[in-house]
Amino acid sequence: MALTVCLLGGESTGKSTLAEALHRHLTERHGMAVSLVPEHLRDWCSRQGRAPHAHEQAALADEQARLIGLAQGRDGIELVLADTSALMVATYSELYFNDTSLHARALELQRQYDLTLLMGLDLPWVADGLFRDSPSVREATDRVLRRELQRGGIAFQAIYGQGADRLHAALRIIGHRLGKALAPETSARPIRAANWSCERCSDPDCEHRLFSRLLVPGTRS
Repeated sequence: MALTVCLLGGESTGKSTLAEALHRHLTERHGMAVSLVPEHLRDWCSRQGRAPHAHEQAALADEQARLIGLAQGRDGIELVLADTSALMVATYSELYFNDTSLHARALELQRQYDLTLLMGLDLPWVADGLFRDSPSVREATDRVLRRELQRGGIAFQAIYGQGADRLHAALRIIGHRLGKALAPETSARPIRAANWSCERCSDPDCEHRLFSRLLVPGTRS
């Protein structure tokens, strides 16, 4: 079974950009067979020209899970990169429709993925003129995602950094899991602790400091 890496994060957190960069790096630099699963919700909104209604949320979540499952079952695939999961749809369902009914199934699915990477909030929020609402919605999405992941006992790693630094942070985590050096040597630093929990981890500045310290040899949180 292919290693499945799922990227989560609110609007304008760079998850799609990172997913595409990871796909290029792993296929072109390392010759890996990688399947990139796009965000079904975004494609659906683009085709329909609108955001989904409450009664359409469950089907969107199911389709995202189905697409990930198809990628996992393809012959010869070493790694599946999922640009979001059903948990993102469940989160939006809660935020926009006050409906938490999709969380249980979404968490059940999320537990089946090998790595969950949560995008940090250190990138500037940029409007897309279509479906992005505001920085406050991005922050609310982050809070719900963290709450649900912690409630479900699902380990996750937060990804910070600008440009190549963000890519290399994700590569170090994936490489650590695979036992391979995937990030360039100049950026490689030992990962002393891949998972942590903190009562204030919804504070991105607090978490960013902790993440930086964990990646520097000889420091403690």
